[in-house]
Amino acid sequence: MTQPPLRLHTLLALGRASNLPTVWSNCLAAWLISGGGNWWAFPLLALGASLLYLGGMFLNDAFDVEFDRQFRSERPIPAGHISARDVWWYGGLQLFAGWLLLFFLGVTVAWLALALAATIVFYDAVHKRTEFAPLLMAGCRWLLYLVAGAATLQELRFPVLGHGAALGAYIVGLSFVARVESRSGPAPLWPLVLVATPLIANVWIEPSRNAWSWLASALLLVWLVRCVWSFHRDAKSDVSRLISGLLAGVVLVDGAAVSTLSPGAFLGFAGLFALARWLQRAVPAT
Repeated sequence: MTQPPLRLHTLLALGRASNLPTVWSNCLAAWLISGGGNWWAFPLLALGASLLYLGGMFLNDAFDVEFDRQFRSERPIPAGHISARDVWWYGGLQLFAGWLLLFFLGVTVAWLALALAATIVFYDAVHKRTEFAPLLMAGCRWLLYLVAGAATLQELRFPVLGHGAALGAYIVGLSFVARVESRSGPAPLWPLVLVATPLIANVWIEPSRNAWSWLASALLLVWLVRCVWSFHRDAKSDVSRLISGLLAGVVLVDGAAVSTLSPGAFLGFAGLFALARWLQRAVPAT
């Protein structure tokens, strides 16, 4: 008789913890694009955003329990590793704790975080019933950019709004492909055109960029080509592998969005990308 997975692994799988580096890179990019602020506040921002993300992922499984019983029996609830009731409680507590931490970063941050939490719950509740769910997921990432930008206590400027929207377009592209992961039939490739949006937006929004930012953009381009080309050439390629690669690529999108990237920040984004890929070996990204 096989032993059930460790409790920690169950919690990590519920929270899709391998995607947390993308949450941290979202926060770091929007923070830097907005001009930065008191760095004591950044860990609070990253922790609050992480809890919102984890809470949303827990509630995602809670809402999807019947779907998962039919199509994804390996997920923790249908596999019997945790009860749906516990997942509801953990998800709700994490959402509230995340919002409460962000509340201490200012009134504007608190209101934006509340909007983010509401969008997360709305997405979780309806995403299996509407074809436009990728737009809601994109809205979550855009709102996270606004939360991080407002946490610097500086005025939200167009670059934060613009780069957040470009990231949203990227998320829409990969999300439309991800929707067929549990269905039969080939994945549509047309949405992948949207993953190039950040590269175009970077030049349009802030054409004056330093060498490190151009290098980050080049790495993003290489990674996108690698992900899409590998999927295109291998007819047996798993959609989840493509999506995992593009999800890790969110970190590269963030790094390339910062027009005046310092060597230290460049290494920070590179480290988060490597961490995301390493975590994906142990915890499924989807």
